[in-house]
Amino acid sequence: MDMSPFEQWESEIRGYCRAYPTVFSHASGSRQVSEDGTSYIDFFAGAGVLNFGHNNPRMKKAMIAFLEGDGIAHSLDTYTTTKRDFVTRFHDVILAPRGMDHKMQFMGPTGANAVEASLKLARLATGRQEVVAFSHGFHGMTLGALAVTANDAFRKWAGVPLDHVLRLPNEFAPGGGTASLDAYRDALADASSGLRPPAAFIVETVQAEGGVWVHTKEWLHAVQQLARDVGALFIIDDIQAGCGRTGSYFSFDGMGLDPDIITLAKGLGGYGTPIAMNLNKPEVDAHWSPGAHTGTFRGQGLSFVAGTAALDYFTDDELMGQVAVKGARMAEKLRAIAAANSSRGWEVRGKGMMQGLDVVDGSFAKRVQTEAFENGLLIGPCGTDGRVVKLIPPLTTPDEDLDEGLAILERAIATVAEGGA
Repeated sequence: MDMSPFEQWESEIRGYCRAYPTVFSHASGSRQVSEDGTSYIDFFAGAGVLNFGHNNPRMKKAMIAFLEGDGIAHSLDTYTTTKRDFVTRFHDVILAPRGMDHKMQFMGPTGANAVEASLKLARLATGRQEVVAFSHGFHGMTLGALAVTANDAFRKWAGVPLDHVLRLPNEFAPGGGTASLDAYRDALADASSGLRPPAAFIVETVQAEGGVWVHTKEWLHAVQQLARDVGALFIIDDIQAGCGRTGSYFSFDGMGLDPDIITLAKGLGGYGTPIAMNLNKPEVDAHWSPGAHTGTFRGQGLSFVAGTAALDYFTDDELMGQVAVKGARMAEKLRAIAAANSSRGWEVRGKGMMQGLDVVDGSFAKRVQTEAFENGLLIGPCGTDGRVVKLIPPLTTPDEDLDEGLAILERAIATVAEGGA
C-alpha cells in the first residue's frame, strides 16, 4: 500500500493514521476494509460519529435520491425543504415527546463550533464572562472550547492564555463530589472571596474523551441547582454521548434534568456527514440577533437528509433496546478482563455502548491499540495519558462482529500483559 503521498505532502498534525497505518478503501456497517483486502472491526466509529455504521443503507438511499433530485446541498441558513424535513422530524421525534420547547440553532458543522456558540450565548444572556468547567472534560480544540477543555495535551498548543474559565473537579476527581460544589457556592456568597458569579456551567453527563467518567444523576442535579441558584446557565455537552450512544437519545434522559443549552454534533447527521446543532431554551435563544453567530456550512443538505433518516431509529425502542443488551455484553467482557488482571487495579466504566477499561498505564493502552489493530480491530485510548481503552462501536454492530471484536480485544490485552507487543 502506498502511504507516501500522505507522508510526503500531508501535515505533521495527522494523528489517527499513525495508530492505524494502512490505507482504507471502503467500509460497511461495523467494518472498514483496507486496499489490500484486510477487514477491520470498527470499535472507534469515527470517534463516535458513526452511531449507525458505515454507509448506512437507509441513509445512503435517501442521500442518493437527494443528489439525483438536485437537492440544495449548501444553503447557509436559508429555508429549504430538506432542512424543514429535519427540523420538523427532530421536533416530532425528539423534542415533543419530552415536552421540550428548545430552539434549534445550526452553526459550523463541528462539536467545537457548537460549544463556541453555547459559551457565546451564555455570556450574552447573563452579561458575565467566566464559565465553570470540570476536570477531565473535553469540549473541542478551538480557543473557546479549548479553554473549557481540561487535558493539557490539547491545551498546550493554544499559544495564548485560555482565560475566563474556572475549573472544578468532576464528581470522581480528588476533592470532587458535591462537597466542591458546596464550597464554590459558599465562596460565591462571600463578598471577600474575590469570585464573581459565572455565566454558565458546562458539563458532559458522560466524559467520553476524559476517560469514560459517568456522572450520577444526583451530582448532575447538584450542578444544575447550583447554576440556577447563582443565575448561571446549565449547559450539557452531549456531542459524543448523545444521539443514542448510551441507550437513549440524550445521555441524560430519565434523569429529570432541564438544561438551558444542549450541544449536539457527531452522530446527529447519522451518515458521518458534518452537522452541529444547539438546543437553546427560547428565553435564552431570544438574546441572539440575526447573524450574531454564523457559519458558512451551517446549511448542509446531505446532513439534513441523513439526519432525518437517522431519526427513524428513535420512533420505537428497538435499537435502544439493542444498545442496552450489547452495552451490557461489552461491560461484562471488560469486567472479566479486569478480574483476570485483578492485581493491576483496572477499572471498568461506561454507559450503553460507550465502555472503557482503565488500565492505569497509557503506554500499556497504546500497545493494546497496536496489537488490536494488527489483529483486525480498531480502538482508541482516551483519558489521562491515554490510559483508558475506550470502546464505541456503531450502535448497529451485528452480534457476531461485536463478539469477534471483544475476543480480539481480550487476546490483545492478554498478549500485552504477558509482555508481548
